[in-house]
Amino acid sequence: MKSQFGFNTDKYLKAQKQAIEERLSHFSGRLYLEFGGKLLQDFHAARTLPGYDPDAKLTLLKSLKKQLGILYCISAKQLSNGKIRGDLGIGYDLATLKALETLQKNKLPLLGVVINRYQGEVEADNFERRLKNMGIAVYKRKEIAGYPCNLDTILSDKGYGADDYIETDKSLVIVWGAGPGSGKLSTCLGQIYLDEKHSINSGYAKFETFPVWDLPLDHPVNIAYEAATADLGDFNLIDPFHLKAHQKQAVNYNRDVEAFPIIKATFEKVLSKNNFSRNYCSPTDMGFNVLKQGIINDGLVCEAAKREINFYLFRYRQEFKKGLVSKEVLDRMENVMTKVNISEDYLPTISPARNSKKAAEKQKNKGEKGIYCGAAIELKDGTIITGKNSSLLHAEAAMVLNAIKVLAKIQDNYELISPSVIKQINRLKDQIGEDSHSLDCSEALLALAASTGFNPLALKAQSFLSKLRGCYMHTTHKLSSADESIFRKLGIWVSTDGLTDKH
Repeated sequence: MKSQFGFNTDKYLKAQKQAIEERLSHFSGRLYLEFGGKLLQDFHAARTLPGYDPDAKLTLLKSLKKQLGILYCISAKQLSNGKIRGDLGIGYDLATLKALETLQKNKLPLLGVVINRYQGEVEADNFERRLKNMGIAVYKRKEIAGYPCNLDTILSDKGYGADDYIETDKSLVIVWGAGPGSGKLSTCLGQIYLDEKHSINSGYAKFETFPVWDLPLDHPVNIAYEAATADLGDFNLIDPFHLKAHQKQAVNYNRDVEAFPIIKATFEKVLSKNNFSRNYCSPTDMGFNVLKQGIINDGLVCEAAKREINFYLFRYRQEFKKGLVSKEVLDRMENVMTKVNISEDYLPTISPARNSKKAAEKQKNKGEKGIYCGAAIELKDGTIITGKNSSLLHAEAAMVLNAIKVLAKIQDNYELISPSVIKQINRLKDQIGEDSHSLDCSEALLALAASTGFNPLALKAQSFLSKLRGCYMHTTHKLSSADESIFRKLGIWVSTDGLTDKH
């Protein structure tokens, strides 16, 4: 994609801060603000909205930090099931620690970690001890029978009344979590219930990035949200409560609409009559999403959203092969692709990678056996660079070296790494029993670094690696674990056919 912006983060953050402060002004006690989506490294938003800072929410909170405290939620079930955060490739326990480290680094006030749906899970107990040893407050909230429908039990000493009460003098409490199902909403409602017992007039609001309520239902940005949550079965719809109350269309999603009657009933039972959030008429009323104000080029944003949808198709295919999602998720993605009228090779990198693989097969020596692979990356100016595997390099390693040569304006016939050096490494890998003798990308980059001392072109090319951040890449094969890590660190968005991990 060419280096143009479709979104202005600064403009958006200014409007979003004003919206939060306006909502906060309605409460004499506390406002529990549920943060949906990712607070940190929101790469879905960054890919969908070119120009969006993936840490925009962190910047927002830093501007409000004098009045806020943060509760971080994780489900005991997520801990016991070993749930993985797909974009980072780590478990929810480690994702939690990573998030807490970032909060500490940015001096944002953490009130504590809330472990929800607790039923004596050993993993939850172990994680609690780990957190307490780090000096972090931990609160447990038990699984409530009949939740969320049995309000008589929920709003009693056997429900929210049995949970730990989290005391704070902060007027704005951000309730964030490891992911969907972490118990953010229940934590907010439970605290409001307990605050009421302490004669504190608190309220609730929700901050969701997607879907965007004032964009059309069929806008690619909103449809991209359906792609990002296809594993959850989320889908967008016109908020029927908002339409009835205000005679105005607003886009929301199924889980919020389904949960609203219960939330509304909870507010009516728990909150005092003068509480602002008691008078919410719709799930859209509960939120304040001003994302649309940051869109400065709708055409670029629509194009990026379609790419994001295509990108998620390949992510789910990989997760399906690993047994992490069902065939139903892939069927949903086919439906989502149809909504925006794109094919599975919409990303500009897919066909060139597959063609590169075919070219490698045609060039093989007579009688030679092996699996042939291709890779392609799209630079920011739209240039497509390819690579194919050989006895020296994996396809993606060749592709990256080719890409930084182009960026550095180095002639194609110049060698960044001496072939003799690569052969020496190949030989060593053979001696230690490596299945693949050729260099993967991480190994090739180490060899490149080692070459910078005597090859000025290698040093020049290496300085352009950062220019690959935010680029889309496609491979015809499954990456090695080392390369998955290196591309994540380089900030390259990798889709893959993933037919094999052989090179």
